[in-house]
Amino acid sequence: MNFQSVSILGTVCLGLGLWASQPSVVIAKTQVTPSTIQEVEPQAAKELLSTFEQAEQAMQARDIEGIMALYSDEYYYHGLKKSDIRKIWSQLFEHYKELESFHTFSVMRTVGSGSKLTAEITCTGVIWGTAKDTKLRTPIDSWYEEVHYLRKENGRWRIVGNVGGESEPVLPFGVAPHPLF
Repeated sequence: MNFQSVSILGTVCLGLGLWASQPSVVIAKTQVTPSTIQEVEPQAAKELLSTFEQAEQAMQARDIEGIMALYSDEYYYHGLKKSDIRKIWSQLFEHYKELESFHTFSVMRTVGSGSKLTAEITCTGVIWGTAKDTKLRTPIDSWYEEVHYLRKENGRWRIVGNVGGESEPVLPFGVAPHPLF
């Protein structure tokens, strides 16, 4: 086992340990480390983490409505709208089983106030699944230092995609969009 394997294993074990004491049926693999920059009120941090737990639970239960409830009706990400995300999740559920995700937050911050309150969560992570046809465990989506944007709508944090405009940002060469969560 090389250093990188040990580091990844340690990170996963740390994440599981942090959540083991939480009253939840499914343990979310979301971690906030001691080096995470937190510019967010404690209650908002708790609610944001809960949003990712709900996403994990809905994904593992293959609950499309539960997943879609986490997206804003105004969701927009590199040209994709909420209806597009529904199709993507439906296809994932059709072709994969045993879905799970891991998230490591490096920055959690809120900006704005009132109806303009937005959370920006810088995250590195992966979504894994087992392909139904090949039975192979496959990384479905992975990201490095991607910013998840969420907005509080009707008392609940929802994923909004790109914040701040209708124009599609140009992605640098080699960077794939990360539309899921």
